[in-house]
Amino acid sequence: MKEKRYRSIIKTISWRVTGTIDTFLVSYLVTGKIGIAASISVVEVFTKLLLYYLHERIWNKLKIGKEKVADPEYQI
Repeated sequence: MKEKRYRSIIKTISWRVTGTIDTFLVSYLVTGKIGIAASISVVEVFTKLLLYYLHERIWNKLKIGKEKVADPEYQI
């Protein structure tokens, strides 16, 4: 089964929201400054959106761990 591009985009956005919250919290814990934590989070949101999307599309092309589902021999 092949994934459509919009599915990869939706997955990218949902994962990035989770990742950005994590980056913000870790940055805040390390620096103790909300402004710096926010700056780091804003920058990484864009770089990692692109990287994740490209990662997903490459994995979608690989056949590792995929099975082709056979069509049933009969139809109802």
